Order: sequence, then structure tokens, then C-alpha cells
Amino acid sequence: MIQFILNNEEVLTESSPTTVLLDFIRSEKQLTGTKEGCREGDCGACTILLGELVDGTVQYKSANSCLMPLSDAHGRHVVTVEALNQNELTPVQEAMVEEGGTQCGFCTPGFVVSMTGYFLNNKKFSVDDAVDAMSGNICRCTGYSGIERAAERAIVSYNRASSGKNHIERLIEANFIPPIFKSVKDQLKKIKRKSLKAKKAKYFVSGGTDLYVQQWENVVRADADFASDEKIPNEIISTKTKIKIGGATTIQQILESKIIKKYFPALPEDLELFGSLPIRNRATAAGNIVNASPIGDLTNIFIALDADLHLKKGSEKRSVRIRDFYKGYKLVDKKKDEFIEWITFNIPHGDFHFNFEKVSKRTYLDIASVNSSIYFLTQKNLIKSAGLSAGGVGPIPMYLKNTSELLRDKLISTETVRSAAEMALTEISPISDARGSAEYKKLLLRQLIYSHFLVLFPDKIDEIALLKGGEIF
Repeated sequence: MIQFILNNEEVLTESSPTTVLLDFIRSEKQLTGTKEGCREGDCGACTILLGELVDGTVQYKSANSCLMPLSDAHGRHVVTVEALNQNELTPVQEAMVEEGGTQCGFCTPGFVVSMTGYFLNNKKFSVDDAVDAMSGNICRCTGYSGIERAAERAIVSYNRASSGKNHIERLIEANFIPPIFKSVKDQLKKIKRKSLKAKKAKYFVSGGTDLYVQQWENVVRADADFASDEKIPNEIISTKTKIKIGGATTIQQILESKIIKKYFPALPEDLELFGSLPIRNRATAAGNIVNASPIGDLTNIFIALDADLHLKKGSEKRSVRIRDFYKGYKLVDKKKDEFIEWITFNIPHGDFHFNFEKVSKRTYLDIASVNSSIYFLTQKNLIKSAGLSAGGVGPIPMYLKNTSELLRDKLISTETVRSAAEMALTEISPISDARGSAEYKKLLLRQLIYSHFLVLFPDKIDEIALLKGGEIF
């Protein structure tokens, strides 16, 4: 039995836990303001808000209902555009109308929900941040200038509202959200978590952001177990020597982590390339690893950092280096019913450097053609150790062992960069596909290795001299 709050209704349903939330909302509950568009998490027409009790307060996140199992609504507040409709337009809705932010209207509910979520989750506002909050929403007819103006207008409306109240009360008074949001916390406290564990599960669902794209028609007809039932950690902690990332930690949690920002200040900006905010709110660290895509962004980063994977099955536990985890295309060193509980790697020390590079057809919301990460430990002008990874250039996410070893105890110089790029090309075996020819991918990897050094050591590498040269094939 699944129990949750849908807008202002308490829902108790025996529908299959693997049911797509979008289908339940539209077909079972006839709430058709939430639209079915791409069904891949790209367009944002199906955006809902998901409210969850965290440390005594309800925190809302945008999510793609087309990629979300009904099970993950249990114990939460699901908000569709219908919940926002009152006797008068909300400031967000009014701004969209007055600033020309809507034309055909198909995408509008998603934009309204995402922008409302932005106001729920923040207390200080800017147009740029509001636009980022709508990064998962696509409009195919209006153009985005009107939507940006609408965000600015809505911010002005909020700032005019009376202050001195708590955030939710202020939003209610300013008509951004209805009064039902006041009682949600108490309602959610009454809902107890019940295990939805299946007797014979065919699938194990974490965030669902890839599984529900590739196999949703099969998943909804089968039994599944869910990460939420296994109590997989979803936090980031540091010990004296290690950084530990729980398997159920989302990409957005990693992006926002103070620990990650402390040691890898450029990484949050890199992770924005992973996907839109609704995708980052759902996609998990372990899911990205077990999915075994040769071009997984987070996997690529963990390989360079020489992370360890800590797997669990019942009371049994074991660890494996991520560099040894991939055995072939979509083949991993994981037993049936095992899951990744923690990902750990050493806290960087000394003079360390890290960089991530990615090339894709689109800057955002796209899979890489080739990606690469590098980790250096240096001493003055000498590379003491290095870890180089590459994706999209072989059947698995690759650790370039020979190139990493070649860099050890080498001077940071233009010649060293050239030698590393040449060695890397001997370790890879790209194929031609929709993301580029094999020759193109070789060229990309060479350029990404160049980029690593130019970004990390701009004063020590002669860019003009580096870029001179002949064919590499």
C-alpha cells in the first residue's frame, strides 16, 4: 500500500509500485495539467514538486514524473500545477501571462511548477538562479526572453510581500502557494514508511533516471526493489583520511556539498553538465556507476580519483576498486542483489590538482561524445602521481593506466603533455557511432588531455607550441 499527499488529497493506493507517477497522476487521478512530452526527462512538461520531511521541515525538489516510480511518492507531498490554481492567478502565473512567457501553453505548467519550486526552496532570489531552476524545462515556440522577464517580475512581487513571517506563510500571503502547504508537515508525520520489497524482483530502482528511459514498459510490468527500502546512505561525510559518498546520494547533493566544494571547487560547475536540475535531484551516485555507461560523467570522475566501491548484500560486505569494477560492455563485478552502499576515496592532500572535461553536441542535457578526468599530485614542477580516465573511447569507462604511469615523475612541460596524449591513443579503442567517428573521438581525447594541462598549469604550458603538430592518426 502506497500512501502520500497529492496536492491537498491524501492518497492510499494499491497500484503497482513500479507504475510511472506521471501515468498515475494523469490516468488514475485525471490531473492532466502535468503533460506527457518526451518521456525521457528532457522537456520538463511533466515536472512536479516532491516534498519530503527533512530535519523537521518539508523540503521541495523539482522532479520529472515521467521517470519516477509511484513507490517514491510514498510518504511525500506530490505537487502538480493544479495545486497552485486558486481563484486568482499566482504571481508566477500572472507574470508568465503579462510578460509573454507562454504561447501554445503545453510547456507552461512545467515552467510554472519549476519557478514556484524555486521560490519554495530559496529566500534570496536572482533571475539567473531562477533560470537555472528551470533548466529542465524546454519551450519550443515562445523563446525564453519572456520567461526570464516573468521570473524577474515574480521576484519583484515576492519582495513586495510583507516580511517578518516564516517563509511558507509569506509565500501563502503573497498568493504564490495555497494555504494547504501549512498543514503538509503534520500530515507527512503521520505517514509511516512501509517496505515495498518484492519477493522476486527483476529490477532494482534507485533514481530511475536511466532505467525508466530505456525500459519503462518492461519495468511497469515487473516487480522491483527500491533503493529507499534498503536504507542506502544518501549523505556525504569526511573522516580523517576519506571522503564517503552514500550510494543513494543524488548528483545535486554532491554538487551542493560543502565537503566537495572544499576540495574540488570547480566540480559543482562541472556537475551542472550532468543533466537538468530535476534529473540531478533524482539521479544517484551508485546508479551512475552501476549503469556502466562508457561515458558516465560521475563514473569518469571517480575512476580518476581511484575510488573504492563498498558493496552490500544482506549481512555480506566487500569492496572493489572502481578501476576494476567494469569487466566488459555493461558488465560489472556485482553479484545479484548486491548494491553499492558507499563510494570512498582519499581526501586530497599536498599540492593536488583535479580537472574534468566533457565534449557533447549540446552543452547541457546531453551525453558526452568523449569525457575525461585527471588527478595530479605535484611537487614544484614535478608530477609525483597521476590518474587519468577517459569515457566514450572504449566499451567501458577507462582508466588509462599506461598514460598515468608515464606521467609519474615527469616535469610539467609541453613535451610531457604531447607524450601523454600519444600514449593515451595507444590505450583506447573507440568506435564510430551517433556521437562521432572513431577518428573524431581520438582527436577529442587528445584535445581534452591538452585542456587538462592548460587549465591546471596555464603558466607552464606553451599553448601555441602544444597545438602545433601534424596528424595523430
